[in-house]
Amino acid sequence: MGGVAEPYVGWTFLTNHARVLAAVAEDDTTRIRDIAARCRLTERAVQRIIADLEEGGYLTHIRQGRSNLYRVSPDTVLRHPADGEATVASLLTLLVRHDRGTTTGAAAEADGQR
Repeated sequence: MGGVAEPYVGWTFLTNHARVLAAVAEDDTTRIRDIAARCRLTERAVQRIIADLEEGGYLTHIRQGRSNLYRVSPDTVLRHPADGEATVASLLTLLVRHDRGTTTGAAAEADGQR
């Protein structure tokens, strides 16, 4: 891994928090290093985002030896009032379908497909 790619200048549709949450939902044993590479963030930024997500009740982790096992809370309602009653599961379902063409991981579980 050659490090973090060039930062993107301009606005994007997804926040870094959504990208990190989607990466964890896809692989609940993923390493911070791998999340950082996938999301094009620094490892320190990913650590802060995971802490934010845990503090907000969207994510938890359990230590397993030298690794972490992450658990997404699919029924947690999204933060912004304009999102109404939309949940993490509904967000992840959209993101996973877009990325993969099908539902997998936590999004599939939330959709009842697992």
